Amino acid sequence: MSALRFRVGLTRQSIRTRISLRGTLPVCSQARHVKTPAYDGHIPLNWAENAFMAVGSAVMSLLDPRRGDMIAALGETTAGNSLYKLREQMLESPEGRRILKERPRVNTDTVDMTKLAQLPEGTFGRTYVQWLERCGVTPDTREPVHYIDDPELAYVIQRYRECHDFYHALCNLPVNVESELALKWFEFVHFGLPMAGLGAVFGPLRLDATKRARLFREYVPWALRCGASAKPLIAVYWEERWEMNVADMKRELGMWDPPEAIWSKKLSEAKKAKLRKEQANASTTPEA
Repeated sequence: MSALRFRVGLTRQSIRTRISLRGTLPVCSQARHVKTPAYDGHIPLNWAENAFMAVGSAVMSLLDPRRGDMIAALGETTAGNSLYKLREQMLESPEGRRILKERPRVNTDTVDMTKLAQLPEGTFGRTYVQWLERCGVTPDTREPVHYIDDPELAYVIQRYRECHDFYHALCNLPVNVESELALKWFEFVHFGLPMAGLGAVFGPLRLDATKRARLFREYVPWALRCGASAKPLIAVYWEERWEMNVADMKRELGMWDPPEAIWSKKLSEAKKAKLRKEQANASTTPEA
């Protein structure tokens, strides 16, 4: 009888231990399948669907790096527990907590680009607008999040996605392949997102031997050191720093410039091209 009581007690203790351990695991590691959407645009996936989407988006991203939707899907389906780490970084600072509470978005509806263009030279806002003009890009092209179950974690990866161009502007890097790969190495070290690591590893296959050698000789050492030393960028309220001097900003964030990038055209040429485009659009617009 005493042996039976001992075995029953051991079984109860084992069950309690398993329940306790299970309660400490992140939701994503329990392969929970959400049957109904948790937010607008949410597409719930079970573990098999998530794996299929991860493999498919990875293949499509390699075949056509211009497929922003596939790159976004790859980032979401491979994010895993890295998003929990990023959220913890945001919760550890008052600035990051306000971002999670207020959930600001970065696009032309929420950011007054005309006002930023009028800021003094050398400010973050002016630098950001000049970078957009020079590269001919807009913040309105970022894909919405679909495959992250938790609404707050979905915002975390959306925030990461929409702030990507800020790192380009701060580091004075264009949108060519070499510069994107340099930032992918930086982001993998800094944010720990698997998607950035995949891009850093397989992306160099698209470069010729000369550019690949420069990437690993100059940009990767910068990315490894700078990415590891920079303060958590996910917790930076960028919209409150438009008027801050870029040099001061980089010192505060623990960042420094990468090796000088090769731009396809100078800033003055980009401004002239923009002016010609605006004049052409004005001449073709019918009068009211």
